Amino acid sequence: KYKMKFNNRITKLLQIEHPIIQAGMVWTSGWRLASAVSNAGALGVIGAGSMNANTLNEHILKCKSKTGKPFAVNLPLLHRDIKDQIEIVLKENVKIVITSAGSPKTWTPILKQRGVTVIHVVGSAAFALKAEEAGCDAVVAEGFEAGGHNSREETTTLVLVPSVVDAVKIPVIAAGGLYSGRSMASMMILGAEGAQFGTRFVCSQEASCHTTFKELITQAKEGDTKLAMKALMPVRLLKNEFFNEVDALESRGASKEELSTLLGRGRSKQGMFLGDLKQGELEIGQVSALVKDILPAEMIVKNIWHEFEEASKNPFRRIVT
Repeated sequence: KYKMKFNNRITKLLQIEHPIIQAGMVWTSGWRLASAVSNAGALGVIGAGSMNANTLNEHILKCKSKTGKPFAVNLPLLHRDIKDQIEIVLKENVKIVITSAGSPKTWTPILKQRGVTVIHVVGSAAFALKAEEAGCDAVVAEGFEAGGHNSREETTTLVLVPSVVDAVKIPVIAAGGLYSGRSMASMMILGAEGAQFGTRFVCSQEASCHTTFKELITQAKEGDTKLAMKALMPVRLLKNEFFNEVDALESRGASKEELSTLLGRGRSKQGMFLGDLKQGELEIGQVSALVKDILPAEMIVKNIWHEFEEASKNPFRRIVT
């Protein structure tokens, strides 16, 4: 076990120093980022959404070679290779799995039987209750400010977190629109016991996405992202030429087939991993408007934690009396 600087149910459950979780994002959250975050005392997460089983296995092995601290794998349950991915996770004795994009009923009991800690991502209190009933150890309550695939309910983090906290007995991790220690402190006041950060870690040196994508994020302003492709699966995108084409189709009531044809295959890889900033799919959160630099993951964790400590000591210091 590792020395705890902060104790609550999330740090104890995950055996981490700080209740900070790095989101498992496609084309971004590989072994380099996950191991760096875990070594800094938070929970690093490998994002399996853009990986086949063999690639996932490689990332798990490399992550193990770089850190002896806990790390997790994020598994989108609707992934075409989910069965093979589960087998890899169990074979490699991964201790923590974060599931998303699907029902936790099928795989949670299997993972729990093998001693895996299971956390499920939810967008409503109703789904949080289902996750609790399925045996999940905790939930991530992700508001629709978040980047990437999103809940159809479009509930903001400020509303969602206290709603989920009041609904379930298991610990709640807040996500969506968080980037700093101040935002983390606000979620803890609402009852969350941890905070998950996605966009902030996209702009880390270790993130595997393309450098030009990271640089574009640091130039983003308020209103530069929007939820799109609601007829398929809602996803928050950074506005570019591809987004404008999607928006035009949706504005005239395009069918699922028309949107699927435009989307094609590999759009997110084209944009986020290969750096096509015009025609690629650029998944990122609203909080991109507040991220202004690209830093080592260790420094990001330290900055968040230092600001959280300072905010916790005097949460009202900015109020003029």
